[in-house]
Amino acid sequence: MDSVLETVEASLADHKAEELVRIDLAGKTDFADAMVIASGQSARHVSALADYLVEALKDQGLRPAVEGVPQCDWVLIDAGDVVVHLFRPEVRAFYNLEKMWGAPRAAAAPMAGHMPPPPPPLMMAAAR
Repeated sequence: MDSVLETVEASLADHKAEELVRIDLAGKTDFADAMVIASGQSARHVSALADYLVEALKDQGLRPAVEGVPQCDWVLIDAGDVVVHLFRPEVRAFYNLEKMWGAPRAAAAPMAGHMPPPPPPLMMAAAR
């Protein structure tokens, strides 16, 4: 998991992801050992972050499952032991995953109107 987590964090940092948060899930859930949450400045930035990250994970021999790419409001990347959530800032503020998992987060961006529904759940077994 450590090399996957390092790859995730390095790729997101290199491509200017914002408000990067790592949440340790070991012992809290059985679907992953870590969760990484980050924001992009726009849907285009979220899309680019996802593309770069998927390529970096593929270079390590992984086959990550990806959901939410058409809209790029919320992109979910399942890299096995590490799950990555990439958001536009206002969507991230609306869903507030950090609070759900008990992780600290910087001040939330103001909510703007109706938020899109979350991406459909991944078929975790198929991603591995």
